Amino acid sequence: MKSKAIVLLPTASKILAQLGEDVKLARLRRKLSTEQVAERAGISRSTLWQIEKGTPSVAMGAYLQVLFVMGLEKNLLLMANDDVLGRKLQDADLLVKKRATKKTKEV
Repeated sequence: MKSKAIVLLPTASKILAQLGEDVKLARLRRKLSTEQVAERAGISRSTLWQIEKGTPSVAMGAYLQVLFVMGLEKNLLLMANDDVLGRKLQDADLLVKKRATKKTKEV
């Protein structure tokens, strides 16, 4: 069974590409080969290349394994750490409309 292609908005594509580039630069700074990182992360080299290109179809777990190998896994925790917008919405205590009760048909 073929998987569906993931379509991202241009901004999201740029962010993912930047993440891939950052992963690649981190690997190069540590003087690790693609083979070393892939083996330690338990993924194939082609998956690592896809991560470094920012391919959206790569599983989040694969990204985490690569970050873990390089000692950067805690950076992942910072992504949604300070949800400013979410806190403002929570503090505003916006009312959420309740669904209407289901109407029953009379016979």
